[in-house]
Amino acid sequence: MGALDNRVQKGGGTVEESRSKLYIDWYLITAVVIMTAFGLIMVYSASFVQGYQNYGDVTYFFDRHLIWVVLGSLGFLFFMFFPYRHFRRLVPFILLASVAMLIIVALPGVGHTVNGATRWIAIGGFTIQPSEFVKLGMIIYLAYIYSRKQSYIHDFKSGLFPPLVITAGVFILIMMQPDLGTGTSIVLVAGLIAFYSGARFFHMISLGTLAAAGLYYYASSAEYRMNRITGFVNAFELEQSDGFQLVQSYIAIAHGGITGAGFGQSVQKLFYLPEAHTDFILAIVSEELGFLGILLALGGVGFIIGRGFLIGVRCRDTFGSLLAFGIVSQLAIQVIFNSGAVSGFLPITGIPFPFLSYGGSSLLVTLAGIGILANISRKTEKERESYASDNKEMHDEGTLAKTSVSRGV
Repeated sequence: MGALDNRVQKGGGTVEESRSKLYIDWYLITAVVIMTAFGLIMVYSASFVQGYQNYGDVTYFFDRHLIWVVLGSLGFLFFMFFPYRHFRRLVPFILLASVAMLIIVALPGVGHTVNGATRWIAIGGFTIQPSEFVKLGMIIYLAYIYSRKQSYIHDFKSGLFPPLVITAGVFILIMMQPDLGTGTSIVLVAGLIAFYSGARFFHMISLGTLAAAGLYYYASSAEYRMNRITGFVNAFELEQSDGFQLVQSYIAIAHGGITGAGFGQSVQKLFYLPEAHTDFILAIVSEELGFLGILLALGGVGFIIGRGFLIGVRCRDTFGSLLAFGIVSQLAIQVIFNSGAVSGFLPITGIPFPFLSYGGSSLLVTLAGIGILANISRKTEKERESYASDNKEMHDEGTLAKTSVSRGV
């Protein structure tokens, strides 16, 4: 039996060694580092003229974006090692904090107003957009609540519907700012998480139709909202009003062609294209780096989204799986909304492009969300390898025991 004891001890050592590994998803981290660095470079290129003109400092926006990159990186590292399952106990606080932030930003004298919208809170020279944090908060809440309703998710009244009432309340608070783009993205992600949870297709179609009708009614209730939404259809006819920004984006894309005009050589960022370093930074990428630059931007984020879906599929924990699906769905919606607006396929909604657009709150939340994805990946891989090691150990023990018996040990 001495040989058997030695093998068991060796097997135990192998399991212990397996548990000491860091289980870092280097594919995900590498893609995030590349996209974050790419964003820093493009924010500098798209904003240095405006920074010099308005603040006498060509690195004004770059420096601020760099600060948010550092903070976001710290957030990424924190959430990569913070066990995602602990969010279960924090869900009530997260939901209350999300609602409280949206109420606070609506209080007179607290919210910071830009272009008629009160979406920000100004703190020490920086602005924070609470609705960006609410996006992640709602994903955590919905992933948790639907993971607990798996046994009766097909029941519309008690399973599917109650969390969507909370989502509708959050949507109304965001519409008070107003921010149709962010509100719509939260509603879409809520619907997708419910779908991933196993909700009936008929229920989802019915709710989707109702939500679409509500959004249309809201948009058509004010002429300026309808003009902004439909402006992309007749951009050239409305070139001096609602179509101006899109026409300038078209010019930037056409100027870039396949290989681009060269880094830093954009003409449209010279006060022709509004929001060149924020919502329309993808147009500057196209102008300076051409179609190849667009492939890099879309390919990089697309890889992260695909990796996130793979993490969700591999995760055996329903909460972790829904959390991963929710995070990457939010990223995918932002990419679709932003790139669709820049190219004229969708209305302009003010949704930033992940990693590239200047904007601290969005970048911070994006990196925090990817950190949670990395933690789910770590936990899943750790469990998979532990399971494989345990099976191998049991197989080796069984084989060795049979050999010992056959030899008369």
